[in-house]
Amino acid sequence: MTMRAVVRGVGHYLPTRVVENAEFEAMPDLDTTDEWIKTRSGIERRHFATDGDTTSSMAAAAARAALADAAMSADDIDAVVLATSTADLTFPSAATMVQSALGMTRGFAFDVQAVCAGFVYALANANALIISGQARRVLVIGAETFSKIMDWTDRSTCVLFGDGAGALVLEAEDGAGTSADRGILATDLNSDGRYRDLLYVDGGVSTGTSGYLRMQGNQVFRHAVEKLASTAHTAMDRAGVTADEVDWIVPHQANIRIIQGTAKKMNIPMDQVVVTVQDHGNTSAASIPLAMSVGRARGQLKDGDLIVTEAIGGGLAWGAVVLRW
Repeated sequence: MTMRAVVRGVGHYLPTRVVENAEFEAMPDLDTTDEWIKTRSGIERRHFATDGDTTSSMAAAAARAALADAAMSADDIDAVVLATSTADLTFPSAATMVQSALGMTRGFAFDVQAVCAGFVYALANANALIISGQARRVLVIGAETFSKIMDWTDRSTCVLFGDGAGALVLEAEDGAGTSADRGILATDLNSDGRYRDLLYVDGGVSTGTSGYLRMQGNQVFRHAVEKLASTAHTAMDRAGVTADEVDWIVPHQANIRIIQGTAKKMNIPMDQVVVTVQDHGNTSAASIPLAMSVGRARGQLKDGDLIVTEAIGGGLAWGAVVLRW
């Protein structure tokens, strides 16, 4: 028998403030249009945190939704793994704040920071916890408030990002050790710090400021499609599956052209790709669980479906997970 980390529930949270592209047209320092944004990114709108929204509060809301979907309570959870680059405070971790908000007084919680690849890293960590016996049930969350680190004079970045949170409940289950098993079948993680200047925030303890997001978009795009397709194929090889067996790709929702280019390179048609970037923008570590939750609600992701999810973010860090829903 082989231990698998199986998805039991999924949920998400989006702030109530919806920002259409037209709002950016009215900002004199940006010199942008709805058409310019849609053509280059596929984004039509995004959600921004309101005064009552923080990364931890949104994460807790998504966690509650996932627990409800799993018909579980916080008392059933052994660990919380939260992927974020925009934690409420430098420390303690946002995960411990979620643990408190859920009323968990047992188990453990920690953050994972790999920017847009954060949820893939968090899934890999949660999977390792489960197959090693450290935990039986794990809440895996992605949550971000990127609107707090935008330079509102930089049209190449501020129009792309949004806020929100998504969560999965994973539970240990015995499998047969084949690709027909439910749960996480394989993971692949990568990073290369030589490219850290392509996507970063120019603040932190060394500057005494929170800083703003900076990105060399063309260079990130150049790396993205090749690295995303490569990591997906590596994870698929490890899982013992081929592209024609894949039911859905649930990619990081950064840019529609990256999503389309990666799907083409993987030989998977776009009608087998869950796409939410038009409504959410790039929510960094939250984008994959958000897309999973929306895809499940749409009826796209069904029990038994074979899913590949992949992401790339600052670092550069990238990776993929193959799982059967």
